Amino acid sequence: MRICIYPGTFDPITNGHLDVLKRACRMFDKVIVAIADNPNKRPFFSVEERLALLNENVAQIPNASTAVFTGMLVDFAKEQGAVAIIRGLRAVSDFEYEFQMSLMNRHLAPEIETILVMTKEGYNYTSSSLIKQVAEFGADVSHFVPPSVNAALRKRFPKR
Repeated sequence: MRICIYPGTFDPITNGHLDVLKRACRMFDKVIVAIADNPNKRPFFSVEERLALLNENVAQIPNASTAVFTGMLVDFAKEQGAVAIIRGLRAVSDFEYEFQMSLMNRHLAPEIETILVMTKEGYNYTSSSLIKQVAEFGADVSHFVPPSVNAALRKRFPKR
């Protein structure tokens, strides 16, 4: 079985994340969407909330599952028996960071490939951070996030 890890903070999960996930699921037998539990990032949603939102939106994808990890991604990938890590790219600005991370991961675990995938057009200028900022001001972000995430954001940010 060819297993891939799709890591991220997913704070919150967006339609862009789901697009990358669905495409990864076509390439691999199993894709584990792995929430990085890094309190230093000061996430907006708790790890439990992020996992619940993720589970709700991944449930209908047969070869996708979810997990939470702490520590180094390559260690988690090895524990899961993964052959690859997949990361989404929105713009050229993402490339430099992802390139550096993939080189370090290759140094630490040369048997695990990193695959960089461009997001679908229409999602390339959005990020979880931007979506939260816009939602805070009461703007409609429903085009960029699944309905459950939109509801969670509206609950946190009642219209002004």
